Amino acid sequence: MKNLKYFLIFFSLIQFSCETELPEQTETTGRNQYLNNALNGGDYFDPGEVSLPGDSYNEYEENQFIYTAEEPVSTFSIDADGASYGNVRRFIMQENQLPPKGAIRTEELINYFDLDYNFDNDPHPIALNGEVSRSPWNNANKLVRIGIKAKPIEKENLPPSNFVFLIDVSGSMGSEDKLQLLKNGFKYFVDELDDNDKVALVTYAGSAGVILESTPGSEKQKIKSAIDQLGAGGSTAGAEGIVTAYKIAQENFIENGNNRVVIGTDGDFNVGISSQEDLISLIEEKRESGVFITVLGVGRGNLNDAALEQIANNGNGTYEYIDNLEQLRKVFIYDYNKFYTVAKDVKIQIDFNPKVVEAYRLIGYENRVLEEEDFEDDEKDAGEIGAGQNITALYEIIPAHNPDISLAALAVDFRYKNPDSDTSIPIQLEIFDEGNSFDQSSDYLKFTASVASFSMLLSDSQFKGTSSYDKILQWLSATNLRDEHGFKAEFKQIVEKARSL
Repeated sequence: MKNLKYFLIFFSLIQFSCETELPEQTETTGRNQYLNNALNGGDYFDPGEVSLPGDSYNEYEENQFIYTAEEPVSTFSIDADGASYGNVRRFIMQENQLPPKGAIRTEELINYFDLDYNFDNDPHPIALNGEVSRSPWNNANKLVRIGIKAKPIEKENLPPSNFVFLIDVSGSMGSEDKLQLLKNGFKYFVDELDDNDKVALVTYAGSAGVILESTPGSEKQKIKSAIDQLGAGGSTAGAEGIVTAYKIAQENFIENGNNRVVIGTDGDFNVGISSQEDLISLIEEKRESGVFITVLGVGRGNLNDAALEQIANNGNGTYEYIDNLEQLRKVFIYDYNKFYTVAKDVKIQIDFNPKVVEAYRLIGYENRVLEEEDFEDDEKDAGEIGAGQNITALYEIIPAHNPDISLAALAVDFRYKNPDSDTSIPIQLEIFDEGNSFDQSSDYLKFTASVASFSMLLSDSQFKGTSSYDKILQWLSATNLRDEHGFKAEFKQIVEKARSL
């Protein structure tokens, strides 16, 4: 029986090695979980029960506290992605397990939600707000919330769009939770198009192919019929598909319009350029064309989350993970305006006052941290924000001894570029510590702090303090934010389920 057990382990490893090429320096889950259990005397289970035989994530990191006297300035790029939240939700709600640390990006969990921040900053395309309160998980510390709201645009006022749908139809996309899910989503997307918009459809498997030339949005049935015909099979020449999609986007470029490639894939690139570093180099070259990108990740088993996030980060784009039909509706219908960038290369630089703040820690944004000199360097890429979207950043701070709260706790400098410009524009905001308890803070801070605390529990953060699932549920119950589509209510269900796991 023992020999059979080791034979099955060996066989599953051979099968895994044949099917999956792992990127370097990533956290690979599933296989290790299986081997550790089997080799350490645990009960044998079928390798097919391992939900993650080859999913790839960048290594988990966590920002540390920095003393203000030594380094008073903190600089980072915004992150408008929501992929980590959808992925974490699938782990907990569908697969009944907690996610690996590499799948958890706190800022993406926070920025998944619409918080209804006010926009009141014309002529700028972004408005700013912020506050300080006591930290709910460490009473000796405080929390700073910095909020950004992008200018909303009514649908009838959206600029004409030139979209290229780039869809992975390789063999790994054959399951219902991959290609079929994407096909449904792209058809939702077609229903949102204006007659003056244009759509081309490019697919890639062993090579890239143009399935539909750029077609007016008025011909919705023609576009949907082309989507319906898609089927999965073959290897994955992802880089070739990217090159082809950008070529078509540039050929149909709309001056002063919205030009965007929307890619749907599991990220299992295995033909041509396939390493994370080479894909980043390719996408950095393509972003200079003025074409933006939206990356949609799907599926399990060979999800290359590491590469997909970096493609979006370095390609003037955003990254979402599609785990169910309601998430399709969120991305393609409820958040449709996010396909229209209103500000690009948005950077934030915080100057903490040592008379008020002894030390600080940025919560999340670990792979978005910038050098101080990057802030005014207009050649340095940063994040984008779509019409009507909100972004939140949280800092945990250690107050100075006898702080002078008549002074601003921090001065916030922002720089952004208009979508068609290469020159950044500054905006400033000062935030004061008014001595508020956590109970006296806004519902915005209560909610975002709850999400951050949940993230810290999932990742077993060294800074989680007194966080608990029960406390998170209490904090969430104390908020009264608009929840038109029920995503905030669903978050409570996710917290409850995680508590049981």
